[in-house]
Amino acid sequence: MVAETSPPAATPQPLSAQPKKRRKALRILSAIAVLVVAWGALDLYGPRQSSLRDFDPDEVARLETDMWRAYYDKQRVRLFTQLAELMRSQYHFPYLRSNAVAYQAAKAAFVFKEGHSRSDYEKALPNLISYYNSIKKVSGADFDVNRAAQLELEWWIVHRNRASVPAGSLDRALAELPAEIYQMPPGQFMEHARYRAEAMTIRDDKADQGTVSEEDWARIDTLLHQSWRSLWEAVRTQPA
Repeated sequence: MVAETSPPAATPQPLSAQPKKRRKALRILSAIAVLVVAWGALDLYGPRQSSLRDFDPDEVARLETDMWRAYYDKQRVRLFTQLAELMRSQYHFPYLRSNAVAYQAAKAAFVFKEGHSRSDYEKALPNLISYYNSIKKVSGADFDVNRAAQLELEWWIVHRNRASVPAGSLDRALAELPAEIYQMPPGQFMEHARYRAEAMTIRDDKADQGTVSEEDWARIDTLLHQSWRSLWEAVRTQPA
């Protein structure tokens, strides 16, 4: 029989090699950290340029339908992720910035949702101003940030008070916002506004009756597609 032998003992590593390995690992980790910080800073603050006219109207409509459903179902996280997707896929925001901007928009929406008076609603303005300021920086569009934020809030208020405002008020309020953003006459966006207002009216009326069915949501989605195609047609024929 062959006698069993024990495996040779591992040669102990010199003590001086261990600190060298640790220093090398720390240098690698530090380099990775620097790269991550640099990428984050570039994503959040670096120069970026894209056109607000360069979007897919059908995809914007699909996302808006989904965002309406998330908003009315009080699904904050879902609304946030859809807004971030909209910013990235349609308005060409980088990843971190799309999330930062989506946070401002989602927060404004739910601050407004929980309000009961104009003074409550106006608490959403700082978030809307931040939102539109970020859009202006990325797009280079020549619009007034404060006015755009106020017009966004105004159509929210008109919609909230739809039962007590004159007929056509929501259409006009919805047309005023893109008119400011694209620096075009509001009349150019009345068709876009009418389709969007009709979609809102269906959602509101059906909710007042007790439920919004999948068939209702399909009709809403169709109207929003018509709305955003109309806006796209209006802005694509105008010089940037």
